[in-house]
Amino acid sequence: MAHVVDPTSGPAYQQIADELRRRIRSGAFAPGSKLPTEVELIREFDVSRVVVRLAVGELRAEGLIYSRQGKGTFVREHGPVRRIAGDRYRHDLAQIKRYGAPDPPKGTSFTRDHGITWDQYRLDKDFQVVSAPREVAELLDLDPELGTKVLQRRFVFYANDRAQQMSWSYYPFDLVRDTPVADPTNEPWPGGNLAQLATLGIFITRVEESVRSRMPTPDERRTLNIAEGVPVLLVARRMLTGPEGDRPPVEAANIVIPAADTALDYTIDLE
Repeated sequence: MAHVVDPTSGPAYQQIADELRRRIRSGAFAPGSKLPTEVELIREFDVSRVVVRLAVGELRAEGLIYSRQGKGTFVREHGPVRRIAGDRYRHDLAQIKRYGAPDPPKGTSFTRDHGITWDQYRLDKDFQVVSAPREVAELLDLDPELGTKVLQRRFVFYANDRAQQMSWSYYPFDLVRDTPVADPTNEPWPGGNLAQLATLGIFITRVEESVRSRMPTPDERRTLNIAEGVPVLLVARRMLTGPEGDRPPVEAANIVIPAADTALDYTIDLE
């Protein structure tokens, strides 16, 4: 039986997209389930193939569905990851203070964000010594014209063998030269960056993050399996040490997270 499209209620493709979106959000089309084929949607809504493709394209652009070559179109599985600004780093610091820098429990802010155990977590990693890119030099308060050497660490973070996040993290090379922090075989490191630096006698007192959205690069889309049309969140971070008024930055990072899978939660205490 055809679902009636009302010609007085706006474009037909938009009405079809609204109906399919409603079914997805109500659970009628469950996460992971296959969407009806183009032919089935043409019959149900009594419209042309072009109209159906426009409707499906809108849902794909929203990140609600994705297509597999030769297999069909499927409802994306959504489970927002919750990044809690401030609290996530305070937790790492509390663990370091309780257990000591070399021996914090096996976990990081990433494993807590995803609710996974240490054995469900892994990293792809690539370490290189490079001249600080201009953006990184600015984050680390370095003169971008000097070409200061930094340790560049490219990570892909996995939860249950699914790539969830990418990052490019930078330390001034003189800070970590010939230390365990510069050895990629020590990754993943329990306690993350704060624990790494604490083993060198460096204790982070401030974390600054700036968040913006953009479309993913081809490499990011491929690595993180991001649906067409879905943006990413780019978190530019730097970690600082020392007392207030004298906090030289010691780490800078650019973190890339698919926006469709992420919620940014902030608590602002005004007391």
